[in-house]
Amino acid sequence: MLDEHQGAVTMECMIIERIRKQIERSKKSRYRISQETGIDEAALCRIMQGGSCKVETADKLLKYFGLTIAKKGKRKAR
Repeated sequence: MLDEHQGAVTMECMIIERIRKQIERSKKSRYRISQETGIDEAALCRIMQGGSCKVETADKLLKYFGLTIAKKGKRKAR
């Protein structure tokens, strides 16, 4: 069973991976995304290379791409 810290780290990795995939799908250059969001190109480069980012950076990118985070409800047993 995951403790709270491990769960938070896993969630962070999932969010960053989702952002990375969205950047790839967008076909926009890191320069363009940087100009349109105000996020430093180096931060975008770190994300694309598998690194992490600040919460504020992730939040800006999620909003920029129109992505949301929702907690999944528990499934009912059948």
